Amino acid sequence: MTDLPHTPAIAAAEALGLDHEVRVIERARSVEEAADRIGVPVERLCKTLVVRRAEDDHLLVLVPGPRQLDWPKLRAHLGVSRLSLPDADEARSVTGYERGTITPLGTTRPLPVVVDAEAAAADRIAVGGGAHGVSLLLSPADLIAAVGAEVADVTKAG
Repeated sequence: MTDLPHTPAIAAAEALGLDHEVRVIERARSVEEAADRIGVPVERLCKTLVVRRAEDDHLLVLVPGPRQLDWPKLRAHLGVSRLSLPDADEARSVTGYERGTITPLGTTRPLPVVVDAEAAAADRIAVGGGAHGVSLLLSPADLIAAVGAEVADVTKAG
């Protein structure tokens, strides 16, 4: 049996009392390959995007598998006219995680979280675990309650 990694995301899930399962896989080349290795349908594997509202004002958005962020829907939900994606260095500075490992759990400072309605409706989803190849399987309802996330329809078919 291999030792499970220790990441801020895993520590946060434990501290919050979230019922979760850690899955460790070899780095995948696609979302489909990652979902297959983790053992979840691709629409239940969520990527966490960092979105900038303004200087030093960021939020996280959970986007299910093959779906894409729908910028007009997200702007309307947030009541803003401009949003952007920060570069990799800024995303790491804001979250403490490098791209491909970002998760709403264990960020360097609390950030607002929006969970797409499709992900929120699932029984279980996989989110980043804070390191490459590490995912956490958990209930989206539990995650939403733990981080105070908002649920909104903010994606479109990819």
